[in-house]
Amino acid sequence: MRLKHLLLGFLGLFILIQFIRPDKSAPTFASKQDISAVLETPAEVGAMLKAACYDCHSYQTRYPWYAEIAPVSWWLANHISEGREHVNFSTFGAMPTGERLEVLAECSEVVLDGEMPLRSYTWMHPEARLSAEQRRLLAEWFSTHANWEGGPEGEEEDKY
Repeated sequence: MRLKHLLLGFLGLFILIQFIRPDKSAPTFASKQDISAVLETPAEVGAMLKAACYDCHSYQTRYPWYAEIAPVSWWLANHISEGREHVNFSTFGAMPTGERLEVLAECSEVVLDGEMPLRSYTWMHPEARLSAEQRRLLAEWFSTHANWEGGPEGEEEDKY
């Protein structure tokens, strides 16, 4: 009888927590500020960015079905918030040039070292699993742009 009450209590709690919903809205952003618009991005690199990076590091998150179930929804919302705080590819063009270069260098390093995308992400998103060759290509693309020594900032100079 105690077990039955305990299980009913947990079920009731589980149902109640479903009403505590994280905010999944994304602010509007200028698409011309997206990393793919600011930097010359080959189709293959753009596809890798979208598959392996954008869900956590942009305002273009595609939420899976399990993002509707608490407490997983809370964990995902926090994870995405932290990812966007670290780097947000949707607002990349709004960063000062020096910060952009630092972000690109760090992105190159974490992709090449296999730190990104996170394993916890690739478990449920097999399309985000990068082969060694894909890691090398993406890291090289980031690195090439991180080492750019360009002229003054401006609309014409953003496309490097």
